[in-house]
Amino acid sequence: RCGFAGETGPRCIIPSEMKKPDVAKPVKVVQYNINTEELYSYLKEFIHMLYFRHLLVNPRDRRVVIIESVLCPSHFRDTLTRVLFKHFEVPSVLFAPSHLMSLLTLGINSAMVLDCGYAESLVLPIYEGIPILSCWGSLPLGGKAIHKELEYQLLEQCTVDTGLAKGQSLPSVMGKSLFCPFLFFYGVRTCFVSDLQRGLKIQAAKFNIDGSAERPSPPPDVDYPLDGEKILHVVGPIRDSVVEILFEQDNEETSVATLILDSLVQCPIDTRKQLAENLVVIGGTAMLPGFLHRLMAEIRYLVEKPKYKEALATKTFRIHTPPAKPNCVAWLGGAIFGALQDILGSRSVSKEYYSQTGRIPDWCCLNNPPLEMMFDVGKAPPPLMKRAFSTEK
Repeated sequence: RCGFAGETGPRCIIPSEMKKPDVAKPVKVVQYNINTEELYSYLKEFIHMLYFRHLLVNPRDRRVVIIESVLCPSHFRDTLTRVLFKHFEVPSVLFAPSHLMSLLTLGINSAMVLDCGYAESLVLPIYEGIPILSCWGSLPLGGKAIHKELEYQLLEQCTVDTGLAKGQSLPSVMGKSLFCPFLFFYGVRTCFVSDLQRGLKIQAAKFNIDGSAERPSPPPDVDYPLDGEKILHVVGPIRDSVVEILFEQDNEETSVATLILDSLVQCPIDTRKQLAENLVVIGGTAMLPGFLHRLMAEIRYLVEKPKYKEALATKTFRIHTPPAKPNCVAWLGGAIFGALQDILGSRSVSKEYYSQTGRIPDWCCLNNPPLEMMFDVGKAPPPLMKRAFSTEK
Protein backbone atom coordinates (compact mmCIF):
# COMPACT_ATOMS: atom_id res chain seq x y z
CA ARG A 1 0.00 0.00 0.00
CA CYS A 2 1.56 3.23 -1.16
CA GLY A 3 0.23 6.75 -1.49
CA PHE A 4 0.41 10.36 -0.33
CA ALA A 5 -0.13 11.92 3.09
CA GLY A 6 -3.46 13.63 3.59
CA GLU A 7 -5.36 11.34 1.24
CA THR A 8 -8.11 8.95 2.29
CA GLY A 9 -6.73 5.87 0.56
CA PRO A 10 -3.57 4.49 -1.02
CA ARG A 11 -2.80 5.21 -4.65
CA CYS A 12 -1.79 1.60 -5.29
CA ILE A 13 -1.94 -1.78 -3.57
CA ILE A 14 0.59 -4.10 -5.17
CA PRO A 15 2.36 -7.30 -4.07
CA SER A 16 5.85 -6.73 -2.70
CA GLU A 17 7.55 -8.85 -5.35
CA MET A 18 9.40 -8.38 -8.62
CA LYS A 19 9.85 -10.36 -11.79
CA LYS A 20 13.40 -11.27 -12.74
CA PRO A 21 14.28 -12.31 -16.30
CA ASP A 22 16.38 -15.27 -15.14
CA VAL A 23 13.95 -16.47 -12.44
CA ALA A 24 10.68 -18.25 -13.18
CA LYS A 25 8.80 -17.22 -10.04
CA PRO A 26 8.51 -13.61 -8.81
CA VAL A 27 11.10 -12.64 -6.19
CA LYS A 28 9.78 -11.46 -2.83
CA VAL A 29 11.19 -8.11 -1.74
CA VAL A 30 10.52 -8.51 1.99
CA GLN A 31 13.05 -11.18 2.95
CA TYR A 32 14.93 -11.42 6.22
CA ASN A 33 17.24 -14.36 5.52
CA ILE A 34 19.33 -12.99 2.63
CA ASN A 35 22.54 -11.01 2.65
CA THR A 36 22.57 -7.23 2.82
CA GLU A 37 23.74 -6.50 -0.71
CA GLU A 38 21.12 -8.74 -2.30
CA LEU A 39 18.40 -7.19 -0.16
CA TYR A 40 19.72 -3.73 -1.08
CA SER A 41 19.41 -4.44 -4.81
CA TYR A 42 15.88 -5.83 -4.43
CA LEU A 43 14.70 -2.83 -2.39
CA LYS A 44 16.34 -0.35 -4.76
CA GLU A 45 14.59 -1.81 -7.79
CA PHE A 46 11.24 -2.14 -6.05
CA ILE A 47 11.22 1.41 -4.61
CA HIS A 48 12.28 2.77 -8.00
CA MET A 49 9.16 1.14 -9.45
CA LEU A 50 7.00 2.74 -6.73
CA TYR A 51 8.34 6.24 -7.33
CA PHE A 52 8.49 6.32 -11.12
CA ARG A 53 5.71 3.97 -12.19
CA HIS A 54 2.99 4.35 -9.56
CA LEU A 55 3.54 7.62 -7.66
CA LEU A 56 5.26 9.64 -10.41
CA VAL A 57 7.08 12.01 -8.04
CA ASN A 58 10.67 13.05 -7.41
CA PRO A 59 11.90 11.27 -4.26
CA ARG A 60 14.05 14.27 -3.32
CA ASP A 61 10.91 16.39 -2.82
CA ARG A 62 8.94 14.05 -0.55
CA ARG A 63 9.31 12.97 3.03
CA VAL A 64 8.81 9.27 3.68
CA VAL A 65 6.65 7.65 6.37
CA ILE A 66 7.05 3.87 6.67
CA ILE A 67 4.50 1.89 8.66
CA GLU A 68 6.29 -1.12 10.11
CA SER A 69 5.58 -4.06 12.37
CA VAL A 70 7.07 -4.12 15.86
CA LEU A 71 8.69 -7.42 14.89
CA CYS A 72 10.52 -5.99 11.87
CA PRO A 73 14.23 -6.96 12.11
CA SER A 74 16.77 -4.16 12.44
CA HIS A 75 18.71 -5.60 9.50
CA PHE A 76 15.79 -4.96 7.15
CA ARG A 77 14.96 -1.44 8.37
CA ASP A 78 18.62 -0.41 8.28
CA THR A 79 18.97 -1.61 4.69
CA LEU A 80 15.75 0.12 3.69
CA THR A 81 16.94 3.36 5.29
CA ARG A 82 20.24 3.14 3.41
CA VAL A 83 18.40 2.71 0.10
CA LEU A 84 16.17 5.73 0.73
CA PHE A 85 18.93 8.08 1.92
CA LYS A 86 21.90 6.99 -0.19
CA HIS A 87 20.26 6.05 -3.47
CA PHE A 88 17.05 8.11 -3.64
CA GLU A 89 18.24 10.99 -1.38
CA VAL A 90 14.89 11.55 0.33
CA PRO A 91 14.71 14.51 2.77
CA SER A 92 13.64 12.49 5.81
CA VAL A 93 12.39 9.08 6.92
CA LEU A 94 10.06 8.15 9.76
CA PHE A 95 9.46 4.57 10.92
CA ALA A 96 6.16 4.27 12.81
CA PRO A 97 4.57 1.14 14.35
CA SER A 98 1.40 0.03 12.59
CA HIS A 99 -0.52 -0.57 15.82
CA LEU A 100 0.10 2.97 17.05
CA MET A 101 -0.75 4.58 13.70
CA SER A 102 -4.09 2.76 13.64
CA LEU A 103 -5.27 4.78 16.63
CA LEU A 104 -4.85 8.04 14.74
CA THR A 105 -7.80 7.10 12.53
CA LEU A 106 -10.06 6.96 15.59
CA GLY A 107 -8.70 9.85 17.66
CA ILE A 108 -8.08 7.74 20.77
CA ASN A 109 -4.95 7.32 22.86
CA SER A 110 -5.45 3.87 24.40
CA ALA A 111 -6.55 0.61 22.79
CA MET A 112 -5.78 -3.07 22.44
CA VAL A 113 -4.82 -3.44 18.78
CA LEU A 114 -4.94 -6.82 17.01
CA ASP A 115 -3.30 -7.06 13.60
CA CYS A 116 -4.57 -10.23 11.94
CA GLY A 117 -2.57 -10.38 8.73
CA TYR A 118 -1.39 -13.03 6.31
CA ALA A 119 1.55 -14.60 8.16
CA GLU A 120 0.54 -14.05 11.78
CA SER A 121 -1.75 -12.37 14.28
CA LEU A 122 -0.02 -9.81 16.49
CA VAL A 123 -1.60 -8.01 19.44
CA LEU A 124 -0.08 -4.95 21.11
CA PRO A 125 -1.67 -2.77 23.81
CA ILE A 126 -1.29 1.00 23.42
CA TYR A 127 -1.84 3.13 26.54
CA GLU A 128 -1.84 6.93 26.33
CA GLY A 129 0.04 6.74 23.03
CA ILE A 130 2.78 4.47 24.39
CA PRO A 131 3.08 0.84 23.17
CA ILE A 132 3.36 -1.59 26.09
CA LEU A 133 6.04 -3.76 24.52
CA SER A 134 6.24 -6.20 27.43
CA CYS A 135 2.64 -7.32 26.83
CA TRP A 136 2.67 -8.08 23.11
CA GLY A 137 1.63 -11.48 21.81
CA SER A 138 1.82 -13.29 18.49
CA LEU A 139 0.56 -16.51 16.92
CA PRO A 140 1.09 -17.98 13.42
CA LEU A 141 -2.65 -17.74 12.73
CA GLY A 142 -3.74 -15.66 9.76
CA GLY A 143 -4.38 -15.80 6.05
CA LYS A 144 -1.49 -18.19 5.48
CA ALA A 145 -2.92 -20.79 7.88
CA ILE A 146 -6.31 -20.50 6.18
CA HIS A 147 -4.58 -20.76 2.81
CA LYS A 148 -2.90 -24.07 3.66
CA GLU A 149 -6.08 -25.56 5.14
CA LEU A 150 -8.12 -24.42 2.14
CA GLU A 151 -5.64 -25.85 -0.35
CA TYR A 152 -5.62 -29.22 1.45
CA GLN A 153 -9.41 -29.51 1.54
CA LEU A 154 -9.85 -28.35 -2.05
CA LEU A 155 -7.44 -31.00 -3.28
CA GLU A 156 -9.16 -33.68 -1.21
CA GLN A 157 -12.86 -32.95 -1.73
CA CYS A 158 -13.51 -30.69 -4.73
CA THR A 159 -13.99 -31.55 -8.39
CA VAL A 160 -13.72 -29.60 -11.66
CA ASP A 161 -15.91 -29.64 -14.77
CA THR A 162 -14.18 -29.00 -18.07
CA GLY A 163 -15.32 -28.94 -21.67
CA LEU A 164 -14.23 -32.56 -22.07
CA ALA A 165 -15.44 -34.22 -18.88
CA LYS A 166 -17.23 -33.55 -15.60
CA GLY A 167 -16.34 -34.42 -12.03
CA GLN A 168 -12.59 -34.56 -12.54
CA SER A 169 -10.32 -34.37 -9.52
CA LEU A 170 -8.66 -31.04 -8.91
CA PRO A 171 -5.02 -32.32 -8.96
CA SER A 172 -5.55 -33.93 -12.36
CA VAL A 173 -6.70 -30.62 -13.87
CA MET A 174 -4.57 -28.01 -12.09
CA GLY A 175 -1.71 -30.02 -10.63
CA LYS A 176 -0.84 -30.71 -7.02
CA SER A 177 0.31 -27.18 -6.33
CA LEU A 178 -2.42 -24.59 -6.85
CA PHE A 179 -1.76 -20.98 -7.77
CA CYS A 180 -1.39 -19.12 -4.45
CA PRO A 181 -2.98 -15.75 -5.33
CA PHE A 182 -6.03 -17.55 -6.70
CA LEU A 183 -6.46 -19.58 -3.53
CA PHE A 184 -6.22 -16.58 -1.21
CA PHE A 185 -8.61 -14.58 -3.40
CA TYR A 186 -11.03 -17.49 -3.35
CA GLY A 187 -10.85 -17.83 0.42
CA VAL A 188 -11.60 -14.17 1.06
CA ARG A 189 -14.48 -14.09 -1.42
CA THR A 190 -16.43 -17.24 -0.63
CA CYS A 191 -15.52 -18.45 2.87
CA PHE A 192 -17.10 -17.04 6.00
CA VAL A 193 -16.87 -17.29 9.78
CA SER A 194 -19.66 -19.11 11.62
CA ASP A 195 -21.18 -17.92 14.88
CA LEU A 196 -19.94 -19.27 18.21
CA GLN A 197 -22.41 -22.11 18.76
CA ARG A 198 -22.11 -23.38 15.20
CA GLY A 199 -18.32 -23.07 15.33
CA LEU A 200 -18.10 -25.11 18.53
CA LYS A 201 -20.18 -27.87 16.91
CA ILE A 202 -17.92 -27.86 13.81
CA GLN A 203 -14.84 -28.17 16.03
CA ALA A 204 -16.44 -30.97 18.07
CA ALA A 205 -17.26 -32.89 14.88
CA LYS A 206 -13.72 -32.35 13.54
CA PHE A 207 -12.06 -33.71 16.68
CA ASN A 208 -14.75 -36.34 17.25
CA ILE A 209 -13.14 -39.12 19.25
CA ASP A 210 -16.09 -41.15 20.53
CA GLY A 211 -18.21 -40.61 17.42
CA SER A 212 -21.09 -38.90 19.22
CA ALA A 213 -20.70 -35.37 17.83
CA GLU A 214 -22.55 -34.46 14.65
CA ARG A 215 -21.65 -31.67 12.28
CA PRO A 216 -24.32 -28.99 11.75
CA SER A 217 -25.94 -28.78 8.33
CA PRO A 218 -23.41 -27.37 5.86
CA PRO A 219 -23.96 -24.26 3.75
CA PRO A 220 -24.86 -24.66 0.05
CA ASP A 221 -22.29 -25.83 -2.45
CA VAL A 222 -20.76 -23.24 -4.76
CA ASP A 223 -19.78 -23.44 -8.43
CA TYR A 224 -16.77 -21.17 -8.91
CA PRO A 225 -15.71 -20.43 -12.52
CA LEU A 226 -11.96 -20.62 -12.98
CA ASP A 227 -11.95 -19.55 -16.64
CA GLY A 228 -14.12 -19.94 -19.71
CA GLU A 229 -13.97 -23.74 -19.66
CA LYS A 230 -13.33 -24.86 -16.07
CA ILE A 231 -15.84 -24.71 -13.21
CA LEU A 232 -14.78 -25.60 -9.68
CA HIS A 233 -17.38 -27.37 -7.51
CA VAL A 234 -16.83 -26.36 -3.88
CA VAL A 235 -18.61 -28.48 -1.30
CA GLY A 236 -20.41 -26.57 1.44
CA PRO A 237 -18.53 -27.86 4.51
CA ILE A 238 -15.29 -26.29 3.24
CA ARG A 239 -16.73 -22.78 3.22
CA ASP A 240 -17.21 -22.54 6.99
CA SER A 241 -14.73 -25.08 8.33
CA VAL A 242 -11.41 -23.70 7.02
CA VAL A 243 -11.71 -20.49 9.05
CA GLU A 244 -12.21 -22.41 12.31
CA ILE A 245 -8.45 -22.88 12.44
CA LEU A 246 -8.23 -19.32 13.82
CA PHE A 247 -10.39 -20.18 16.84
CA GLU A 248 -9.44 -23.80 17.51
CA GLN A 249 -7.42 -23.94 20.72
CA ASP A 250 -4.29 -26.05 20.41
CA ASN A 251 -2.54 -28.03 23.15
CA GLU A 252 -1.51 -24.77 24.80
CA GLU A 253 -5.10 -23.48 24.68
CA THR A 254 -4.24 -20.54 22.43
CA SER A 255 -6.25 -18.94 19.64
CA VAL A 256 -6.85 -15.49 18.21
CA ALA A 257 -9.30 -14.71 21.02
CA THR A 258 -6.99 -15.93 23.81
CA LEU A 259 -4.24 -13.80 22.29
CA ILE A 260 -6.15 -10.66 23.29
CA LEU A 261 -7.08 -11.93 26.76
CA ASP A 262 -3.56 -13.15 27.57
CA SER A 263 -2.12 -9.78 26.57
CA LEU A 264 -4.75 -8.02 28.67
CA VAL A 265 -3.84 -10.10 31.73
CA GLN A 266 -0.17 -9.09 31.37
CA CYS A 267 -1.04 -5.36 31.28
CA PRO A 268 -0.93 -3.23 34.46
CA ILE A 269 -4.16 -3.69 36.40
CA ASP A 270 -5.16 -0.03 36.20
CA THR A 271 -5.07 -0.07 32.39
CA ARG A 272 -7.10 -3.21 31.73
CA LYS A 273 -10.59 -1.70 31.84
CA GLN A 274 -9.77 1.05 29.35
CA LEU A 275 -7.96 -1.35 27.02
CA ALA A 276 -10.78 -3.90 27.12
CA GLU A 277 -13.33 -1.24 26.18
CA ASN A 278 -11.23 -0.10 23.22
CA LEU A 279 -10.42 -3.01 20.92
CA VAL A 280 -9.17 -2.26 17.40
CA VAL A 281 -8.87 -5.07 14.83
CA ILE A 282 -6.88 -4.48 11.63
CA GLY A 283 -5.38 -6.67 8.91
CA GLY A 284 -6.67 -8.39 5.79
CA THR A 285 -7.85 -11.55 7.58
CA ALA A 286 -10.24 -9.43 9.67
CA MET A 287 -12.17 -8.69 6.45
CA LEU A 288 -13.68 -12.20 6.44
CA PRO A 289 -17.47 -12.02 6.83
CA GLY A 290 -18.47 -12.66 10.44
CA PHE A 291 -14.93 -12.41 11.84
CA LEU A 292 -15.53 -9.51 14.26
CA HIS A 293 -18.82 -10.94 15.53
CA ARG A 294 -17.19 -14.32 16.20
CA LEU A 295 -14.18 -12.71 17.87
CA MET A 296 -16.39 -10.82 20.33
CA ALA A 297 -18.45 -13.95 21.04
CA GLU A 298 -15.27 -15.95 21.68
CA ILE A 299 -13.92 -13.29 24.07
CA ARG A 300 -17.18 -13.14 26.06
CA TYR A 301 -17.29 -16.94 26.16
CA LEU A 302 -13.68 -17.36 27.31
CA VAL A 303 -13.74 -14.56 29.89
CA GLU A 304 -16.21 -16.60 31.98
CA LYS A 305 -13.77 -19.49 32.29
CA PRO A 306 -11.72 -19.77 35.51
CA LYS A 307 -8.45 -18.93 33.75
CA TYR A 308 -9.62 -15.39 32.96
CA LYS A 309 -12.54 -14.89 35.36
CA GLU A 310 -10.26 -14.47 38.36
CA ALA A 311 -7.62 -12.38 36.60
CA LEU A 312 -9.94 -10.00 34.72
CA ALA A 313 -12.55 -8.11 36.68
CA THR A 314 -13.91 -6.31 33.64
CA LYS A 315 -16.52 -8.05 31.50
CA THR A 316 -17.13 -5.21 29.04
CA PHE A 317 -15.47 -5.45 25.62
CA ARG A 318 -16.07 -3.12 22.69
CA ILE A 319 -14.62 -3.08 19.18
CA HIS A 320 -14.12 0.20 17.33
CA THR A 321 -15.03 0.58 13.66
CA PRO A 322 -12.21 2.51 11.92
CA PRO A 323 -13.05 4.74 8.94
CA ALA A 324 -11.31 2.41 6.47
CA LYS A 325 -11.14 -1.22 5.51
CA PRO A 326 -9.16 -3.30 8.03
CA ASN A 327 -6.28 -3.86 5.60
CA CYS A 328 -5.83 -0.07 5.08
CA VAL A 329 -6.32 1.25 8.63
CA ALA A 330 -2.60 1.40 9.46
CA TRP A 331 -1.87 3.12 6.12
CA LEU A 332 -4.57 5.72 6.78
CA GLY A 333 -3.09 6.43 10.21
CA GLY A 334 0.30 6.99 8.58
CA ALA A 335 -1.28 9.31 6.00
CA ILE A 336 -2.84 11.35 8.81
CA PHE A 337 0.43 11.53 10.71
CA GLY A 338 2.33 12.48 7.55
CA ALA A 339 -0.03 15.41 6.99
CA LEU A 340 0.90 16.92 10.38
CA GLN A 341 3.93 18.83 9.11
CA ASP A 342 5.19 20.24 12.43
CA ILE A 343 4.92 16.95 14.32
CA LEU A 344 6.37 15.00 11.42
CA GLY A 345 9.35 17.35 11.31
CA SER A 346 10.20 16.79 14.98
CA ARG A 347 9.84 12.99 14.78
CA SER A 348 11.54 12.26 11.46
CA VAL A 349 15.22 11.54 10.85
CA SER A 350 16.73 13.90 8.30
CA LYS A 351 19.29 13.09 5.62
CA GLU A 352 21.84 15.32 7.40
CA TYR A 353 21.44 13.43 10.66
CA TYR A 354 21.79 10.06 8.92
CA SER A 355 24.86 11.15 6.93
CA GLN A 356 26.65 12.15 10.15
CA THR A 357 25.61 9.24 12.36
CA GLY A 358 25.07 6.41 9.86
CA ARG A 359 22.20 5.03 11.92
CA ILE A 360 18.51 5.53 12.49
CA PRO A 361 17.24 5.54 16.09
CA ASP A 362 14.89 2.76 17.05
CA TRP A 363 11.45 4.19 17.86
CA CYS A 364 11.04 1.86 20.84
CA CYS A 365 14.51 2.44 22.31
CA LEU A 366 14.28 4.62 25.42
CA ASN A 367 18.00 4.65 26.25
CA ASN A 368 19.40 6.31 23.13
CA PRO A 369 22.37 8.48 24.11
CA PRO A 370 21.77 12.22 23.77
CA LEU A 371 23.04 13.89 20.64
CA GLU A 372 25.79 15.80 22.44
CA MET A 373 27.39 12.47 23.45
CA MET A 374 27.66 11.35 19.82
CA PHE A 375 29.87 14.25 18.69
CA ASP A 376 32.91 16.19 19.76
CA VAL A 377 32.49 18.98 22.24
CA GLY A 378 31.89 22.27 20.48
CA LYS A 379 30.60 20.65 17.31
CA ALA A 380 27.01 21.45 16.45
CA PRO A 381 24.76 18.37 16.58
CA PRO A 382 23.11 17.39 13.31
CA PRO A 383 19.53 18.53 12.75
CA LEU A 384 16.90 15.88 13.30
CA MET A 385 14.83 17.35 10.53
CA LYS A 386 14.88 20.19 8.04
CA ARG A 387 11.79 21.05 6.06
CA ALA A 388 11.83 19.83 2.48
CA PHE A 389 10.56 23.20 1.29
CA SER A 390 12.16 25.46 3.86
CA THR A 391 11.82 29.25 3.55
CA GLU A 392 14.95 29.87 5.62
CA LYS A 393 17.92 31.42 3.84
